[in-house]
Formats: sequence, structure tokens, C-alpha cells
Amino acid sequence: MARLPRLNLPNIPQHVVQRGNNRQVTFIENTDYAVYLDKLKQYAQEYDVHVHAYVLMTNHVHLLLTPTTANGVSKLMQSLGRYYVRYFNHAYQRTGTLWEGRYKSTLVDTERYFLLVSRYIELNPVRANMVSHPAEYIWTSYHHNALGKQIELITEHALFKTLGLSEQARHACYRALFKREIPAKTLADIQSATNKMWVLGSEHFKQHVEALTGRRATPVPRGGDRKSEAYKKQFSDQ
Repeated sequence: MARLPRLNLPNIPQHVVQRGNNRQVTFIENTDYAVYLDKLKQYAQEYDVHVHAYVLMTNHVHLLLTPTTANGVSKLMQSLGRYYVRYFNHAYQRTGTLWEGRYKSTLVDTERYFLLVSRYIELNPVRANMVSHPAEYIWTSYHHNALGKQIELITEHALFKTLGLSEQARHACYRALFKREIPAKTLADIQSATNKMWVLGSEHFKQHVEALTGRRATPVPRGGDRKSEAYKKQFSDQ
């Protein structure tokens, strides 16, 4: 079956995930993380992509990006991925692939999901039981978005700037969001949309994306017993 074309639209945020092949380690020393972030900044500037949130885990990365062109994220990820593989293979005297095929991505409905996805990304080390609080993890944008540490890589999204009139107020408001857990269903929705590369958002947002891209934003409903309550509910809820 031919794979669907990737959903790319200018000025709409994307949640991007790239994993190590077979979940192998992609970062070993602190220098590795630093090199990746430095090149992420370089290629983000080159392809005019705004980086709003990130976390670098030991075997995968999460990014929240807004491109200004339709192919900005694709170009960034291709250039960054190729550079980092060459760097990693040279540093550790290895050959072959490092990343697990294509990176995963989903378009993010700004109003409903942008801040949720940002929190989802920065809470990864907590969910992985690596730390008890995101502030304890070094390789994350939490230090900029929540604590006010200036990270040149980060471009604050317009929605983030509505959190307060001053920098201090915005950071405090953002920190307060972490006092509430992300509901399990929302976590599952974010993970499913990203891994399957569908759209994360309201029905109106999905229809808007479909109209702009000419491709489906959600999977085709599976067939089933049309007399069953589950089947009827599937369409009554839409």
C-alpha cells in the first residue's frame, strides 16, 4: 500500500518525533546532545522554522516546530538527521543507520492542543521515570518556557505570549499548567496522531487541513456491524 504524503502546511505547528533504529541509543555523552541542539538551531534558521519546545531523550527526540514554508520541517529534519548520523558514526566508530526510518509528525491545532503538546514533550523524562520534575532534566525547553532561562534556539509562539503581559507572568502561568496532569485520553490522542501521522485537533481544524492539502486528516472508519450500538455511537458522536 502506498503511503500517504506527509501533512505539511506553513504556519501550522507540528509535533515531530524521531526515534533511534530499534530504539537504540542516539545520545551517549553530553557533547552529543549539545551537537544536536546546535545543528537544530542552525538548520531551523536556514529553513526558517520556529522551534517552540523540545526534549532530547536517550534514544529519541520530540520537537514542536512551526515552519514558514510547506517543506521547511522536512528540509530541517533531513539535514539535521544526515549531519547527526555522520557525527555519531564518526564519534563512536560505527557505520550504518541510526534513525528509525521516517520521522513521525502531526499537525497541531493551536488553540486546542499547542500548550498540551508542549507540556507533553517536556514531561517525557517524568513519564519515563528518569526524573520527578521536568526542571531536573537538562535537555529540554522547559528551562526556557517555564523558568525563564534564555535558550536562543527557542522562538516563543504567539499563543505562549498570551499567557501574561510580562516574561515573568508568562513563565509563571506556564509553570502552573504543569500542576494539572494531562488526561490519559489526551496523552493517547497525542501519541496516536503523531505515530500514525494524522491531524491533532478539532473536527473543524481537520476539515480545514483536508481542504488545504487534498488528503485525509483522519483514518477512514473501519466497517462493522451497522446494527451494533458501538457502530451507531461512532457516527452519532461526530
